[in-house]
Amino acid sequence: MIEEMIFEVLMTVVSAFWIMVPAYVANAGAVPFGGGISVDFGKCSKNGRRYLGNGKTWRGLAGGIAVGVLFGLLQISLAETFDWDLPRHTLITVAALAAGALLGDLVKSFFKRRAGKDRGEKWPIADMYDLVAGSLALLAVFAWSWVFEYISVWIFIAILIWTPLLHRGANIIGYLIGIKQVPW
Repeated sequence: MIEEMIFEVLMTVVSAFWIMVPAYVANAGAVPFGGGISVDFGKCSKNGRRYLGNGKTWRGLAGGIAVGVLFGLLQISLAETFDWDLPRHTLITVAALAAGALLGDLVKSFFKRRAGKDRGEKWPIADMYDLVAGSLALLAVFAWSWVFEYISVWIFIAILIWTPLLHRGANIIGYLIGIKQVPW
């Protein structure tokens, strides 16, 4: 009985991570690809603040999405090859997760600028959950039946627990190796 409960909890945690890999990888993958033309083309709102800022570039957006989708395709291949009992991604789910993570980040940056916060300035909850909100929203739009099949309340809770841990760890590593200016 206890072994079954431990196994169920473990599978929930692993499934939550597995589901979010394309989003997590896209979010982290945008950083090394960044640079070049900003998504907002340098435009400012009426109050003189940039819409998004220099940290959101087309190259980072495209590179992050591409890396997220590639990792998702690898997951699809691994799950089929080894017949793992994990959620079965599709091209649509990996693309929605990867693109949604970065679109969530863009939306958060827009509101962060409206709130008067600068690039790199902490915005604790939003900085950690923007990728979750964006990726799950896009996933719900394009693959609602998949969401209903694979994302239970417990898996959603596990995603909410995993995300800040991975986000913080990835940011610290990025800072230590010199690809991020701040460790958050």
